[in-house]
Amino acid sequence: MQPLTVLTIAGSDSGGGAGIQADLRTFCAFEVHATTALTAVTAQNTVGVTSVQNIDPDVVVAQILSVVADFEVSAVKTGMLSQPVTVVKVAELASEGLLPHLVVDPVLVSSTGHPLMDDGGVDAYREALLAHAEVVTPNLREAAMLCGVDVNDVKNHDDMVALARQLLGFGPTWALVKGGHFAEHSLTETRAPDILVCRDDVFIFDAARVATTNDHGTGCSLSAAICAGLALGRTLPDAARDAKSFVLAALTSAADWKLGRGRGPIDHLGWGE
Repeated sequence: MQPLTVLTIAGSDSGGGAGIQADLRTFCAFEVHATTALTAVTAQNTVGVTSVQNIDPDVVVAQILSVVADFEVSAVKTGMLSQPVTVVKVAELASEGLLPHLVVDPVLVSSTGHPLMDDGGVDAYREALLAHAEVVTPNLREAAMLCGVDVNDVKNHDDMVALARQLLGFGPTWALVKGGHFAEHSLTETRAPDILVCRDDVFIFDAARVATTNDHGTGCSLSAAICAGLALGRTLPDAARDAKSFVLAALTSAADWKLGRGRGPIDHLGWGE
């Protein structure tokens, strides 16, 4: 039995916790073959990002075209796209039908607060890429930025649903607003709900918050897990539910790890079980 092929379009994390590195480990855990298109090289570790070198957007496109010309790609995710022009070029490829089951993780700011998208990126997502997404998967801060609202005004489940419905106005079929990182803005510190919305349905994937500083790359891993699930033929709600369970297990398994001095990686491969 040969594996299905997926594609991640994202940046590199030299610390190995997020970005392409997290996507590759997640795809490995779901037993799908990972192909990649690199958008940026970052110098970062568990403490923060010190430098970003963007890849020429035409080179990003060339990587994608090289992959889809040779592989039967079953699903695609985007992570850090870094430049508005890259967002637009990826949207153009999606409009040509080259990026099936597109999962858009709109990476705008690192977990340590470093900008990971140039000026104009929010508009590029709104006006170009989101209309081609099967699902968009922002965290609360990213969702608020995309919708032009203050994240501090998002205080409960109803506010998260309203934010997700506003995201649907930009064209994706589904919107998943993640509540894991920003309990201080909204929900209780003991829960970490993600809310999935389409035109007719609302799904709440709730879980206990894991007490750990090892949560770097959770957003990348969740979107990659959804991408893998879609490739494997799962419905979007089932893929999101499985992804939530996967990330929860990875957080729990790595809760006591001491890798780096800041926010460490999660355990994608079950080493700590």
